[in-house]
Amino acid sequence: MSLEKLLLIPGPSPVHPRIVHSLSQPTLSHVSPVLAEDFKTALDNLKKTVFTRRGEPFLFAGGGTLSMETAAVNTIGPSDRVLVVSQGYFGERMAQVCRSFGLDCDLLESEWGSAVPPEALEDRLSGGRFSVVAATHIDTATGVCAPIRDYARILEGRGTLFLLDGVCATGGVEERMDDWGIDVVLTAPQKCFGAPPGLALCVFSERAMDKRKSLQSVPAYYADILRWLPVMKDPTKYFSTHCVNEVRAFAESTRIVMEEGLEARFARHVRTARAIRKGLAGLGFSFFTREDCLADTLSVVLYPAGLEDAAFRAAYFEQGVVVAGGLAQTAGRVFRMGHMGNVSAAQVLFALDALERTLKLLRFPFEEGAGVQAAETALAE
Repeated sequence: MSLEKLLLIPGPSPVHPRIVHSLSQPTLSHVSPVLAEDFKTALDNLKKTVFTRRGEPFLFAGGGTLSMETAAVNTIGPSDRVLVVSQGYFGERMAQVCRSFGLDCDLLESEWGSAVPPEALEDRLSGGRFSVVAATHIDTATGVCAPIRDYARILEGRGTLFLLDGVCATGGVEERMDDWGIDVVLTAPQKCFGAPPGLALCVFSERAMDKRKSLQSVPAYYADILRWLPVMKDPTKYFSTHCVNEVRAFAESTRIVMEEGLEARFARHVRTARAIRKGLAGLGFSFFTREDCLADTLSVVLYPAGLEDAAFRAAYFEQGVVVAGGLAQTAGRVFRMGHMGNVSAAQVLFALDALERTLKLLRFPFEEGAGVQAAETALAE
């Protein structure tokens, strides 16, 4: 792929040439056999990615926020109470989604940059009845990776549905749906899958499907999974027109995931994160996220004195790399660098070399070559 503009924002990650090729194909009929085959491949591989044999996958036009809505309205009834375990901006969004539908929702929040401790979840559960618990695995605003497996252990045997926001994690970080007792994984294609945005992705457990079937109605039409279920069984059936090119690109992205192997992919994300952070530290940067909950998929980087957000990101863009600014309380204080999906070692080194050129352009003092050298050492370990 061209590195003319390398996307390292915590959004669309660098697109693999095979995915670019799939997007360049003529648009097929949304009920064609070729699309149906790709659709089935995408669904099957999505299940494999979250380690479920019995889960029911769903895929339709939308995005991560629609995935949130879909998970919420299909599992939380008017008599239920939900606890959202928030590691930052997108946990707060999940609570807003629930409240917008009039659902009874409590919020258990961490300080930004840290994760909610498992003991805090256990304490909150002992003090109230909750039918559903929802948690963000990796918050894209704070760079926090939550101890999801510990949360799952606490929920075991309580009869509580567990919803997991995996938008910034699924396909890059381990999520074992069956083994851990996760009832819904909601996610999106543009992060760790490295595919274009445009799809809402969810996988429902048998318990979660039973819960939807027990609800007389849900406050949704398009996001009602029972309307989509016949299409997931036979993609040539019609409920709403598929975004054909995005489906085909996502299917190709899941083939790439399966070919690499999930364990190898998780290990590569660990290695890439370590290299990026070693390189950034070598250039004098530090991190917003507490060290014990750093995510393998992105870094939230504090600006040192003397670097201004808009000027820095504009200069970095001119050197070929796109990064995102902070959200809400971190705006102007940090930039967010994604290192997920199909990012290669060469792209890591390109990004750090471009960062050194950016710092030189902005006349910011640094040790020349230190970032790239530190990353090369980390990648070789």
